[in-house]
Amino acid sequence: MSQPGSSPIMRLRPMCEEDVSAVLAVECAAYEFPWTEGIFNDCLRVGYCCWVGEADGAIVAYGIMSVAVGECHIFNLCVHPAWQGCGLGRRMLRHLLSVALKRKADTAFLEVRVSNASARSLYASEGFCEIGTRRSYYPAHKGREDATVLARELRGLETASAGLI
Repeated sequence: MSQPGSSPIMRLRPMCEEDVSAVLAVECAAYEFPWTEGIFNDCLRVGYCCWVGEADGAIVAYGIMSVAVGECHIFNLCVHPAWQGCGLGRRMLRHLLSVALKRKADTAFLEVRVSNASARSLYASEGFCEIGTRRSYYPAHKGREDATVLARELRGLETASAGLI
């Protein structure tokens, strides 16, 4: 995978079954405790909002969320480590929030590892606030790691930033 420029172009599109192996490769490159192929297939099967981001002809990012009863829950948002720090995670996040808004969600929720400072910084800069902690939520090398639960209101987002992406 080539090293991106300072502002790479990423094309967003819905994820399909044929993308799962490439998405899994991004997941395994980014996380010590990755999701399985079966989890990604299940997300597609049940109809979650599953998106991929392509740059230089390869899948370099993805996002998965559910939207129901006025809420969205972002389950996984990931950028390949070679492409992190270029704004692709922010672009995917904004895209997911835009999709959630179109589906009438009022609030967005997600969990993030307590130790993931860069993701926490991104979410804070996009208006997410800490609302709780899920103890021992994530697997870790020495037991389990807590998750910080974050939320943000989506009302007003469409007027505050028409054209989120």
